[in-house]
Amino acid sequence: MEKRRVRAVAVLFFLVPVSVFAACLFGAYDTSVAQVYDVFKSAILGGVESSESSLSYIVTDLRLSRVCLSFLVGMSLAVAGTVYQGILRNPLADPFTLGVSSGAAFGASLAIFSGSTVLGAGLWLKFGSLFLPLAALAGAMAALGAVLMLGRIGGTLRRETMVLAGIVVATFLSALISLLKSLDEDSVTSIVFWIMGSFQGRGWEHVTLFLPYFIAGMIPIIYYSRELDILSLGETQARHLGMDVSRVRLFLLVGSGLLTGAAVAVSGIIGFVGLIVPHLVRMFQGAEHRPLLLSSSLLGGLLLVWSDVIARSLLPGGEELPVGVVTALLGGPFFCIVLRGGFRGARS
Repeated sequence: MEKRRVRAVAVLFFLVPVSVFAACLFGAYDTSVAQVYDVFKSAILGGVESSESSLSYIVTDLRLSRVCLSFLVGMSLAVAGTVYQGILRNPLADPFTLGVSSGAAFGASLAIFSGSTVLGAGLWLKFGSLFLPLAALAGAMAALGAVLMLGRIGGTLRRETMVLAGIVVATFLSALISLLKSLDEDSVTSIVFWIMGSFQGRGWEHVTLFLPYFIAGMIPIIYYSRELDILSLGETQARHLGMDVSRVRLFLLVGSGLLTGAAVAVSGIIGFVGLIVPHLVRMFQGAEHRPLLLSSSLLGGLLLVWSDVIARSLLPGGEELPVGVVTALLGGPFFCIVLRGGFRGARS
């Protein structure tokens, strides 16, 4: 198992730079391998001018930033899904089970609704792109706070009540989103497209906005990664081993909430990455959480990079599909297989 795990991680690490380079080849403007290589070489070595400044702008500012953001978002969703499945001991748990994504969706929808009805079109066009991710992140963290409050019974967080609280919060917020869409029909297109997830129009400023929350979310998850293995044995066994279950679970939930909220804040709702990636990794390298988190993060990033390539390349004429549609088409069948218990290893 150890050799198999090392080979799998080595392959994933090799695929990361290859995929980042290859993904920069796709887009509305035709570019060759030699042209992209020339731009990368110029950017890395410095002082060497690219043959075309417009080509350099397209590759580095438009495509590379988008590829990097999609990779980071994929990493975040996959890691968050791994943590949720470990904490809740539920193979169908993912970043959306606890209502965090619905909170982000409601925050963004409320921002779109307010921008078009309260602030006015001028202010919204000027500050909307900056305000929208922050509103989504605030919504995500507020939803996580509500779930933690509702899921605490007698001063103790319980996984059964947290799942129920997540379902209640998600359902309630989905109803509020529908209400906002009904109140302002002009915002329906923007809200629906954002809810379906997309990297269209994202750039380095979104990477910069995302990175602090990504780092802050990863720190407690890495620190408590070994405790995840103990939590997977059950709450009673973890307490017998001397673990402060509520404290560890709270830090892991906050870390995962930050990752999910930041991801949804810059890209919208992208489903199934956090659900299917941990299961795929468990199938070839086991359920130990430290290597599982590493491989899941790499595979999640790669999955979302290529899902975004499909989303912006599939339709003729330069139109883009929401990347959430692509991940749903890939993840839906896999979800059905897991639901029916087709992969016994995924439940281990």
